[in-house]
Amino acid sequence: MSPSPPLAGRRIRAAVIGTGAIARGSHLPALAQLAAEGETEVVAAVDVDADAVGAFCAEGGIPHAYTDLERMLAEQRPDLVTICTPPTLHREQSVAALRAGAWVWCEKPPVPTLADYDAVAAEEGAGSGPYAAIVFQHRFGSGSDHVRRLLAEQAMGRPLVAHCQTTWYRDTAYYAVPWRGRWQTEGGGPAMGHGIHQMDLLLDLLGPWSEVRAMAGRLVHDVETEDVSTALVRFENGAMATIVNSVLSPDEVSRIRIDCEHATVELTHLYGHSNANWQITPARDVPAERAAAWQDFGPDVPSSHLAQLRGLVAAMRAGERPRTSGADGRTSLELISALYKSAFTDVTVKRGEIGPGDPFYTALHGNAPGWTPAAATAVGSTGVCRDMSTGVSPDVSTAESTGVSTAESTGVSTAESTGVSADVSTGSSVGSREVSA
Repeated sequence: MSPSPPLAGRRIRAAVIGTGAIARGSHLPALAQLAAEGETEVVAAVDVDADAVGAFCAEGGIPHAYTDLERMLAEQRPDLVTICTPPTLHREQSVAALRAGAWVWCEKPPVPTLADYDAVAAEEGAGSGPYAAIVFQHRFGSGSDHVRRLLAEQAMGRPLVAHCQTTWYRDTAYYAVPWRGRWQTEGGGPAMGHGIHQMDLLLDLLGPWSEVRAMAGRLVHDVETEDVSTALVRFENGAMATIVNSVLSPDEVSRIRIDCEHATVELTHLYGHSNANWQITPARDVPAERAAAWQDFGPDVPSSHLAQLRGLVAAMRAGERPRTSGADGRTSLELISALYKSAFTDVTVKRGEIGPGDPFYTALHGNAPGWTPAAATAVGSTGVCRDMSTGVSPDVSTAESTGVSTAESTGVSTAESTGVSADVSTGSSVGSREVSA
């Protein structure tokens, strides 16, 4: 497609919704880097906390601070809106941005349910956009790009067996925060809030899944959601995989392993990866020259928000649907929904079977006995926003959200790699005052 005329020959005007840790640590630095390259300019930020958004704009050199999303959209007319708010707000804010003609880049989890996702997708433009993409930055970078090519070309033979593991550790103090572990405010347990990145990357590498059989449990924590889940997944290409998502594992690791006919590919990291985190082990009968070619990952580009944002900006200028939008962005949420349905109903779930009329289409707990939340909850939106004003992510501990120096030495910042959304102080598009200009 030809570039949309409004984007030709000028910077892309961006606005940031939510000014917590993920906005400060990942979105704004990525936008600033592209601004330095002449690609973008950040024209506004929105947050329900007037002081927070004022400070965010002052620190980032952003000219307009708002507490009202609709007013910002009407007055600034951004080309791109990046959404860094809790997942329960993503649908409303994404729809508002799309209706205003802005492209959307939304933190994960994308939205709480498949029904919400489809409602957002229905608001996308035809042809050249605007489109809504999800932050799945683990798909991007030189390592994942190289392995994706090898698998697509079947250079190592057919993929046969895979393992996807997100085994992290969260203590009782972590879940003492009132909104954590609740369907209404956190969206789901470790399958949704922690393991979604590795599952999304696995699907991006192996292609469409066909069926899943799963189990889930509350083994330690007093929560509405699960604190551990396991699943068996069959893919359309015949490969079979195991998936483990846990917040009960003191030896923390994020791992993907894929056994092909002629080699094993393994990714081992925690919150982000570079070339050094990938290992390819050839079978004993593979010629040395062939195996050596597989090891050439090229210049090291770590997984990051910046790596994904580059691709999104290129898609905007080309008027093309970006990766992680539409059906491509929906696939991991559909697998997670099916995982929960299988675990809570003790059945094998096929891809495509969860749709309108299925209780798991509109709620990840599916109103299943033993998993349905209480009708009344003591945590409202005001309490959530107040608690989130600390900027600490529900995916990472305070130490993790601030301890970026170790990760920086490898070129992968903790903030860039987590892709957490529910860590910010903003929420609804309330208020009507622009708090700084």
